[in-house]
Amino acid sequence: MNKTFGVIGGDQRQAELARLLAEDGRTVRTYGLGTWRSGGETSLDRAAAVDIVILPLPLCRGDGVLNCEEGPVPTMDLFRRLRPEQRVLAGQVKAAQRREAEACGIVLEDYFLREELTVANAAATAEAAVQVAMENLDRTLLGMNCLVVGFGRIGKLLSHRLHGLGARVTATARKPGDLAWIRAYGWRALETGALSGRLFSFDAVFNTVPSSVLDRPLLEQLPPGCLCVDLASVQGIDAAAAEELGLPHVWARSLPGRLVPRTAAAVIRDAVDHILEERGDPA
Repeated sequence: MNKTFGVIGGDQRQAELARLLAEDGRTVRTYGLGTWRSGGETSLDRAAAVDIVILPLPLCRGDGVLNCEEGPVPTMDLFRRLRPEQRVLAGQVKAAQRREAEACGIVLEDYFLREELTVANAAATAEAAVQVAMENLDRTLLGMNCLVVGFGRIGKLLSHRLHGLGARVTATARKPGDLAWIRAYGWRALETGALSGRLFSFDAVFNTVPSSVLDRPLLEQLPPGCLCVDLASVQGIDAAAAEELGLPHVWARSLPGRLVPRTAAAVIRDAVDHILEERGDPA
């Protein structure tokens, strides 16, 4: 028997996910997707009364509140509507919401822990970050001095794409091994915690670290007109200081969901399919 899917909350990527599932022949009910109105949008209770519930990435918009286009939906209120036998999947699940789900007898599976999803999401973020930069610059990236703060998945892929467009790339890391890899790729390497005195020459800075790494004293060392693009879910660039200093800055979080939602949705769909197959529960 074909299983029913409920896609509840999220941004444009969840709307595209619902569309892709429907195109695959799945029965889909949705709630909180104001951009997807082709027959699937229904009440929260009906969308929750399915076999497989897919919640957004990230799961929460605020503390204990579902990331949702509709009015605020407390996550605890949602979990109380679900049944223990349902498969419930969500992205970037916090400990508080995992405890709430357990209190309701719900097993909450985090699809953002899948390596195939996080790598693909990082690739989409890196590509979209280049788009954001080009939209906010009055010149090409060719020959520009670009700093990428952080050398995780996004930092690696973004550095590679900037290099491919002819930018002069400097990347930062904390671990000696990552610094060695940066040099091995032919890029300049800086330690993330030791940037003071080394920022005067950059034309664009991309932060991928979800903690404060570029405060006012460091931003003051950037040249006038340096573009600051913050890709982290928690701001690592002091936006107020950048504004006061006249530095162009963009907090470009959740880029895949905003700029390449269909690609981001396909990645989530594939991860969900892999989870269901591995658990012996193909849809």
